[in-house]
Amino acid sequence: MIARLAFALLTFVAIAGNAPRAHARETVQFNSGYPRGSIVVITHQRQLYFVLGNGQAIRYPVGVGKAGMAWQGTAYVARKLVRPSWGPPEDIWRANPNLPAVIPGGAPNNPMGEAVLGLDRGNYAIHGTNNPSSIGRYVSHGCIRMYNQDIVDLYGRVPVGTPVYVLR
Repeated sequence: MIARLAFALLTFVAIAGNAPRAHARETVQFNSGYPRGSIVVITHQRQLYFVLGNGQAIRYPVGVGKAGMAWQGTAYVARKLVRPSWGPPEDIWRANPNLPAVIPGGAPNNPMGEAVLGLDRGNYAIHGTNNPSSIGRYVSHGCIRMYNQDIVDLYGRVPVGTPVYVLR
């Protein structure tokens, strides 16, 4: 019995040790040259930075676009929504034809989570997720996923019009 328990514990530690680590948000040094109040996403780091100025930013762990679905460039926050309903875009629906046409806001299977910062380019957004294990990974169709508590925090910090810089 003790040997099985020890084996299970060692297996868990080995698996957990190999998983990508998604850290909690924190204030960090960030001498970037980007304007105060802007959002900078560095996809290879799977991190989003909200620039505070004076060489500092709040760093949030994020999930980013899968291979071939990630993008880079400049956008801005075009709309803000709390617990929005979601309907799959055509490309996602083609890949998953059993998805419902609309998933109500607040539903556990709604991929938008608690809040959305909709961007002005394509169907891209910075949004929460009801799948926290996806944070720190390459998982989306180009959106930036955040823990729900982090998108709520960021949502309260940024107005519509906030510039967003997505870097590889």
